[in-house]
Amino acid sequence: MPTLTKLHTMQEAAEHGSKDDCWVVIDGKVYDVSSYLDEHPGGDDVVLAVTGKDATDDFEDAGHSKEARELMEKFCIGELDESDPAIPELETEKLRDLPTQYWAVPLAVIGISVVVGLLYLRKK
Repeated sequence: MPTLTKLHTMQEAAEHGSKDDCWVVIDGKVYDVSSYLDEHPGGDDVVLAVTGKDATDDFEDAGHSKEARELMEKFCIGELDESDPAIPELETEKLRDLPTQYWAVPLAVIGISVVVGLLYLRKK
C-alpha cells in the first residue's frame, strides 16, 4: 500500500527561501531544512541558493555521503506535486504588449543606420 504524503508545489517551496524558513526540493521530495542550515557543512548560503527550484543536480554534484542522505529523511515534509508546472504560465498580455512598448528604440537605430549609410554613399 502506498504511503500517503503531503504534496507541495514548486511555487509553494519557493515561498520558503529564507534562513528562518527554508525548503528544498530533491528527487521529487520536499525538505524543510530550516533547522539544519547552521549545521550544513557547506554553509547555509549553498542551501539558500537552491530554494525554489529542483536542487537534485546540485545535491548530486556535491557528492553527499550515505549518512547525509539518511539524515535528509528526517527533514522530509512531503513530495513535489508533479502535476503543477514548475514554471508558472507566462501572462501572454504582458508578452504581447512588450514589443509595442519598445518599438521606438530599434526603429531609431535602423533609421540612423540608413541615414549614415546614405551619407557615406554620397561622399563616395
